[in-house]
Amino acid sequence: MIEVVILGAGNVASHLFKAFSKMKNLKVIQVYNHRKASLKDFDKNTATTTKINELKPAHFYILALKDDSIQEIAKQIGDKNGIVLHTSGAVGLDVLEGLTNFGVFYPLQTFSKEKSVNFSEIPICIEANSEENLKRIKELALKISADVREINSAQRKALHLAAVFVNNFSNHLYSMGAEICREHEVEFNILQPLIKETASKVENLTPQSAQTGPALREDQKTINAHLALLPEHKKNIYKLLTQSIQELHGKKL
Repeated sequence: MIEVVILGAGNVASHLFKAFSKMKNLKVIQVYNHRKASLKDFDKNTATTTKINELKPAHFYILALKDDSIQEIAKQIGDKNGIVLHTSGAVGLDVLEGLTNFGVFYPLQTFSKEKSVNFSEIPICIEANSEENLKRIKELALKISADVREINSAQRKALHLAAVFVNNFSNHLYSMGAEICREHEVEFNILQPLIKETASKVENLTPQSAQTGPALREDQKTINAHLALLPEHKKNIYKLLTQSIQELHGKKL
């Protein structure tokens, strides 16, 4: 039986807990968080604690924490027989140096507690301080995902940056689109088929070849009409993105 302790109670921790809990021969034996209130969703399913010095012996300690907390919490944990892992895309492996057994377990996905995910389809990027630990981490990752990849810290940071562009920034643009719809009394859900088609296109086309729209076509009258509808801060974003599209495609500015 593989025993896991999860440190954290946020989105990533919650989804990892659910994924691990469905697996045979694998058990989350404890969840830690510094706030007792954050542990209420875990209390009925496993042991919980608010004290680092009460962590149980385990094969893996998974730090599903804010990036800025990882190094400090790792120091408080101290050296363990089990492997200490963090789940960050932006933090290097070296933040855990000083421990004997450590690595990275980065699920490349956006997580919200309210939205379930199919973990078997989520890429898990792994790294470790030794070949033996890498092997053990891979065995753990394969319990919940069919897509496990050995990715070093530099590659993972670049992946995380790319993920911010395709996920966080695009989602912010959805918010801006929703605001425009609301201001003009149009339901945002009318755009959902367009959003789905845009996302599905890049399964078969490169993002560059899938590009459409007035910036690509150099439809200046349409661009000017759009700008006239926007407040200044949105206007600046529209201009910047239009310029970026035109530069990428070698259009005249």
